[in-house]
Amino acid sequence: MKDASGLVIYVGKAKKLRNRLSNYFAGGTITNPKVAAMLSYVHDFEYIVVDTESEALLLEANLIKHYMPQYNILLRDDKGYPYICITMNEEYPRVFKAFRIDEKLKKAGALYYGPYMAGDVFRVLKTIDDIFPLKKCNKVLPRDVGKERPCLNSHIGKCMAPCSGRVTGGEYKEVIKQVVKLFEGKYEEIEDKLTQEMRAFAEKNEFEQAAAVRDRLFALRAMRESQSVFLEVERDVDAIGFYAEAGEACIRKLELRQGRIVGTATFFVKGNPENKAEILENFIIQYYPEQQFIPATILLDCRDELESAEAIEETLTRINGHKTELKTPERGELNKLLKMANLNSREMMVRRVLRGGNANADPTEALRIIEEKMGIEANSIKRVEAYDISNLGNDDICAGMVVFNDGKPDKKEYRLFKLKTVITQDDFASMREVLGRRFKHDEKDGFKFPDLILADGGKGQMSAIRSILDSLNIKVPLAGMVKNNRHKTEALLLEDGTLIKLDGDENIMLLRFLTAVQNEVHRYAVTYQRKLSKKRNIHYRLEDIEGIGPAKRKKLLAHFDTIKAVGEADMKALCEVKGLSEQDAQNIYAYFHGDGV
Repeated sequence: MKDASGLVIYVGKAKKLRNRLSNYFAGGTITNPKVAAMLSYVHDFEYIVVDTESEALLLEANLIKHYMPQYNILLRDDKGYPYICITMNEEYPRVFKAFRIDEKLKKAGALYYGPYMAGDVFRVLKTIDDIFPLKKCNKVLPRDVGKERPCLNSHIGKCMAPCSGRVTGGEYKEVIKQVVKLFEGKYEEIEDKLTQEMRAFAEKNEFEQAAAVRDRLFALRAMRESQSVFLEVERDVDAIGFYAEAGEACIRKLELRQGRIVGTATFFVKGNPENKAEILENFIIQYYPEQQFIPATILLDCRDELESAEAIEETLTRINGHKTELKTPERGELNKLLKMANLNSREMMVRRVLRGGNANADPTEALRIIEEKMGIEANSIKRVEAYDISNLGNDDICAGMVVFNDGKPDKKEYRLFKLKTVITQDDFASMREVLGRRFKHDEKDGFKFPDLILADGGKGQMSAIRSILDSLNIKVPLAGMVKNNRHKTEALLLEDGTLIKLDGDENIMLLRFLTAVQNEVHRYAVTYQRKLSKKRNIHYRLEDIEGIGPAKRKKLLAHFDTIKAVGEADMKALCEVKGLSEQDAQNIYAYFHGDGV
C-alpha cells in the first residue's frame, strides 16, 4: 500500500486478497487505531501473486526489509546492545564487537551473533581469547604478514601467529570455524579437537605447547560448568519471550544448545500486548531465515494464535533441512524455559523504559513535551517527584517517593515513609502526612524543591493532592498519570481537566517516561510494604511465644538466620543460643512442634 507520493507504507499478505481489502475499504468500522491511521494515507496499492503461503511469508519479509514501511512491525535491535561479528568473508577472519550490523559485510559472508548485553560481549570475547589461539594485535592480515616478529602471545601458546607467514589463511579459518561452533553450542566437538591437539604435542614431547592447549581445554570446561544444565535431554531449543509496555514490545530470545543456555538476543518493536501474535509471527519470519542455525524447536506462548503457524514451520523446515516446529509447552522444563524468556523480556523492557528508550535516547525530551502540554516555561522542569501509598489493609501503611532528575531516575534522592499518625487505611490522610513530612524539609536537609509532582491517578487523586499542597502553601505544578483497565499508563491529566491520550507515535517518549515513573514509584512503595510485612510476621511469630521478647527474638535470628531454621531446631540446638534459658527453649520447641520435649 502506498501514499499519495508513491511511498510504500505497508506490506501485507492474504490468502484471499478481495476479502482483506473489503475489510479495509468497504466502509466498515475499523477498531484497530493503527490500521485506521494507515488507511487514511493509502492512495494506491499493488499486489504480487505467488503459489504458496510459504512463498508469501518470505516475500513479505523481504519486502518489509527492503521498503521499511511505516505501518509494518519492523524488527529492530536496541542500539545499546552490541553484536559479535566474525568476518568469514576474509582470508584471515576477525572476531570483534560491533555496535550494528553492516549489511554489506553480512552479505559478503560475515556472521553476526547477538545482540548481547555489553557485559556479556566482554565475557564472550574473553572466553574466546582463553580458548582459541587467535591474533590479539592490531595487525592487518595478510598485509602485515612477515613484517615483524611474532609477539609474546605466540611464545606462550596464546596465538598461532598468523603474522609470521607460517600459518595459511585456510589453517587460520579452520580455528575460526571452531569459534563458530562455540556460538552454536557444539562444545563436545571443540573439546575433542583440543584433547587430540594436547595428546599430539605430548607424544612429540612438546610439553610447553601441550600445556598451553591444556589451559585452553580447562577454560572451555570452566565455561561449560558455569552454564547451568537446563534440560536433562541434550537438545537445541530457542525460547522467545515477549513483554509489551509504553507502546513498545520487547522480544527476548534465549538460545538453549545441548541442554545449556548459551546465548540471548533482544529486539524491540512498536506494539501492544493485544498485537502479540502478529508481532511474534513477524519476528520469526524476519529473523530466522537469515540465521546460521535454526533449532528444531522454537518455543512461544501463543502458537495457536499465529495466523500462519503451519506455513512458518514448513518454511523454516525447508530452509533448515530438518523438521522445525513452533511449540507452546504446557508443563515441564520447556515450560519453565519459556517462562524464563518471558521474565527476561520484561526485565529488558523495564530497563528500556527507565532510561527513556534506547541508549541514544534523550531522556529530557519527555519533560519538554510536558512543559508544552502544560503551557509552562521551556526548560523549567528538571526535578520530578511522585508518591505512592502502600498497605495491607490497616497494617504496614507506608509510602514511597521517587525522583527523576532530567528524565532519569535519581535513586539516591528516593525516600521511604512509614506512616506515624495514620493507623487505618485512608489514602487521603496518608498522603497528607507524607506530603507534610516531605515539605518540612528543604535544600538544607538535602531535599531540593520539585519542579513537577506527578499524581498516580485521575481527577480525584489530583484534587486531593492539590488541596493538601494548598493547605501547606506549596506552589508546585501538578499533573496526573492515568491508567487504563489493564493497569497500563495511557494518559496525562492536566489540572484544568484536559486529558491527553498517549496513543500516537508523537507521544511515545512521554508515554515511556510516565510509565517509568508510575511503575517505579509503585515498585518502590510495594517493596517497602512487603519488607515491613515480613518483619511484622517474624515479630508476631516469635514474640507470641511465652517468655520471648524483642531482645531474645534478635538473639534467635542472629543464631539461626531465619525463622524457618528456628522452627526446625531441636532442643539441643535451642539451648546453645546465648541468653536463652532451658524453659525458653522448651517454650519455643513446643510452639513450633506442638508436643513439648
